[in-house]
Amino acid sequence: MKSNIIAFLLLFAGLFTSAQTKMNAAEIKQFTARISAESKKIKTLQANFVQTKKMDFLNKDLVTSGEMALQAPGMLSWKYTKPYQYSVVFKNGKMHINDQGKKSTINAKSKNFEKLNKLIIGSANGNLLNDPDFSVSYFKSGSNNMARFIPKSAQLLKYIKQVDLHFAPNQTVVTQVNMLEASGDTTNIVFKNTKVNAPVPAAAFSL
Repeated sequence: MKSNIIAFLLLFAGLFTSAQTKMNAAEIKQFTARISAESKKIKTLQANFVQTKKMDFLNKDLVTSGEMALQAPGMLSWKYTKPYQYSVVFKNGKMHINDQGKKSTINAKSKNFEKLNKLIIGSANGNLLNDPDFSVSYFKSGSNNMARFIPKSAQLLKYIKQVDLHFAPNQTVVTQVNMLEASGDTTNIVFKNTKVNAPVPAAAFSL
């Protein structure tokens, strides 16, 4: 159970390695102002995702896919559908888990748990740009933009070394999230078919 929880909390993992150049001050100001303004308008967010996890002790990458849904201010659903079924739903200060039919609920109100929850939600909607728990640097890679986050908290650094949020040209929602874990393992998640402010079915937040 504990390993599944940690795996979920660290699902936004990976290392972006293609050529990058740092944004200058004017570019940072323009980029952050646009993302911050648009993220405040996001009430709901839905997307399909493909996750690729690289672990040192495995010869093959772990590739999974599923659906995510977010509803402001703090409801989040993350459901793996292939090659197995595993769901996590954050709501009302609790984390609800359905591990292939085995259900459980965990109180998510500890300080570290709340920071990790905020990290996950902020990674999906772009609000992480304004999070004081991270040092942020900004890059351009071709026509794409990227924000890189380094945790300031010693507690978070036990789990996470680096988070990268990627934004496609002329888009203000995150298209790809990468994180490098303290262990050195990485995972890349690509969002597809993203819908902003569309009605979210109640079933999305149930197990």
